This record gives sequence, C-alpha cells and structure tokens, in this order.
Amino acid sequence: MIQIKDTLISQDVIEKNFYCDLTRCKGACCVKGDAGAPLQEEEVEILPRVIEKIKPYLSEEGVETINRQGTHVVDNENETVTPLINGKECAYVVFEDNIARCGIEKAFFDGATKFRKPISCHLYPIRIKKYEKFIAVNYDQWDICEPARKKGREDHISVYKFLGEALVRRFGMDWYKHLKMVVTKMMSSSEAEDHSVQD
Repeated sequence: MIQIKDTLISQDVIEKNFYCDLTRCKGACCVKGDAGAPLQEEEVEILPRVIEKIKPYLSEEGVETINRQGTHVVDNENETVTPLINGKECAYVVFEDNIARCGIEKAFFDGATKFRKPISCHLYPIRIKKYEKFIAVNYDQWDICEPARKKGREDHISVYKFLGEALVRRFGMDWYKHLKMVVTKMMSSSEAEDHSVQD
C-alpha cells in the first residue's frame, strides 16, 4: 500500500495495466451489475438541480425511470446509487452504435451542465471507500474489463495513468503529482535493485 495524506492506495493501481477499449467491451460496466453507480452526497444534491438539462440526452426509458424512481435510489446495501432501467442498464445510459455511453457526460461536453458524471464512474476501475481514519483507493478487477487490461498491457498504460484526469478531479493536482513522484521513486529503486542483482 502507498499512503498519501489520508489515502491508502493499492499497489495494483500502480502496477496493473488498463486502457478502456469501448469498441470491445461496449460500455458493459454501465449495463451489468446488481446496482447503479455509487453517488457521493454532493452528487445526490447536484443531480436534481441539473436533471432537466440532462433529460434531452437520455433515452425515453431512462427519463421514465428517473421520473418514477427519482434521480437516485438506495440499493440493498443502503448505498445511494443511480437508478436502473428494469434492473439492467443505468438510467443515464444512452446507446450509440451499440455502445453504452453516459448521457450526463454528453450533456457536459455539449455545455448543458457543469457536472461531468458521477465520480465513481469517472474513476472506474478504481473504487474509493471511506473509513473513519483513511480513504482506500483500490483497483476493481471485473471480468468484463479484460479488453481494457489487454489494451493497457499492449500500450503500457497503468491504471493510475489512464485515470489521471479522474484522480485529479477527486483528489487534486498536488495529490496526483505526489503519487507520480512516489511511483518514480519506486521504479528507480526497483531498477537499482535489478542492477545490484546483475552485478
């Protein structure tokens, strides 16, 4: 584990490779699973304020689901999440060329809202969990993301590099610079050990 301020970061975030390949996975993480995307307290407050600007970007089923269930629901684990359409895809999902995309993000890129999308979605496959004294930053390995792991290995992209923008959004630029500095030191130390063994 790596500690930066009040965060404990799994080594997998540094060592594992990942680069989302939507052409292969088709956005399956927005469709599969037992519950919607986890929402932070501030996001629960933001969504009702911007929902009317987002609705034009959603499917008819998504709008109907949100009108009926609300912009967020509480799942079986008592966690606040996005609602699902008939227990399947997230209500905020839209399909383009058979690929699941985020309607909230489409509204953001069009300038309709300043809210990009839930941070849990932006950070995936990193999952954040708050404890009393620290925040755990873990890598969630899901079988549907195998294409992303393969592409990450081919392109030599680590999880933390692929999610740089999302990590900065969640923890700030200083935190991310600190993380990169720690990684650089770890790599230098590892290379030094390799040379020592060879000598």
